[in-house]
Amino acid sequence: MSPQTVAGTGKLGGNWRAGTLGGIAGGLVMGALVVAMNAPTLAVAIPSLYGLAPPPTLGLGMIVHVSHGAVLGVVFAALVGVSGVRTPTEQVGLGIAWGVAAWVGFAALLMPLWLRAVGSPASPPFPNFAPPSLLWHAVYGAVLGAVYVATEEAV
Repeated sequence: MSPQTVAGTGKLGGNWRAGTLGGIAGGLVMGALVVAMNAPTLAVAIPSLYGLAPPPTLGLGMIVHVSHGAVLGVVFAALVGVSGVRTPTEQVGLGIAWGVAAWVGFAALLMPLWLRAVGSPASPPFPNFAPPSLLWHAVYGAVLGAVYVATEEAV
């Protein structure tokens, strides 16, 4: 599937399959970083979003996290389709920017409010502009963009 916007159809371009694969890969790499640097984030905070913790549940946290990564990867594919970003360098750069945007919107702003609303013991302060989380999300975006570039013509 071509990454070009489908002109005159009202449909967004971009390869959603490549976005999904990139989002899954990015979510896995980011999840590994989170486990290495702050495992309770993945074992308690992420599954708490859906009432799946406590107790700490690293496996469920990873499943939820990678699922979020896949959905955000589909949105990334749509952004590629409408942005005019075509070169591999631009697509990886857009992936990093998308990861940082996800950090701001979801991790720093929405997640603390959501965790507080559900009564999670892992509720961080609001806003939560934690530098390690910025690193994790930038890495997610870089992997997302790189995998998208590598697979957009193949899937």
